[in-house]
Amino acid sequence: MTRAENQTFDGERPFYNLDGLELKNVTIGVGESALKETNNILADGCTFEGRYPFWCNKGVKIINCKFGDDARAALWYSQDTTIENTVFDSPKAIREMDRVKLKNVKVNNAIEYLWFCRGVEIEDTEILNGDYLFLHSENIKCKNFKFQGKYSFQYCKNIEIEDSVLDTKDAFWMTENVTLKRCVVKGEYLAWYCKNLTLIDCQISGTQPLCYAENLRMENCTMGADADLAFEYSSVNATIKGNITSVKNPTTGMIVADSISEIILDENIRKPADCVIKVNKQ
Repeated sequence: MTRAENQTFDGERPFYNLDGLELKNVTIGVGESALKETNNILADGCTFEGRYPFWCNKGVKIINCKFGDDARAALWYSQDTTIENTVFDSPKAIREMDRVKLKNVKVNNAIEYLWFCRGVEIEDTEILNGDYLFLHSENIKCKNFKFQGKYSFQYCKNIEIEDSVLDTKDAFWMTENVTLKRCVVKGEYLAWYCKNLTLIDCQISGTQPLCYAENLRMENCTMGADADLAFEYSSVNATIKGNITSVKNPTTGMIVADSISEIILDENIRKPADCVIKVNKQ
């Protein structure tokens, strides 16, 4: 086991290809690839300032750390990684990873985070200013998660999200097997072209949500006044509390709401064109 404490390391690959490394209150300064191909790492209370610090690793635990603005592409191509009580200010981290856990993490510059990852668990975490979060990732679980950005969860599979707030335009496009429970989802063009999306006790806002969806299910959800032109060309079974501003050309299934301000069924509706639309209150 190699151990370093209260030191600063600069340059390229100061800890290359080690098996067993403990860093305590260490600063990784200017340089690249500080821990490349190094396995079984514990980093506690460390600051990372150089580029590409964690690449091609197995068995990493990062706690109470900070990744500065220049620590870009901080974690790639690694397996079995746990990150807790840590702040990221750098872009393009956590890519091409297997089995990664984030708890009490704050990401302030989430450009291109979590691409092509498999087996991700997120809890008590906030990710801000993100574009294309989770692109092409799968087997994702999130709880008490806050996200702000655009184009999140595109082309993803097998997602479970609970008790979270997602402020994200164009989210969940082309996804498969997604379940959200007790979530607030804000954003335009939600979940177009998705398959097997389930929303339970969720609040939805943003124009033209849930269009071109296959096997969409909603239970006890609410839809904001701006969530208009919903369900176009979707197969849907939905129970909505309160009002829906407008429903447009759903393909099949059933929609039940307390009220619907406008139902649009025009010449462009697609077969089988047999969706049942019911209003509980007038």
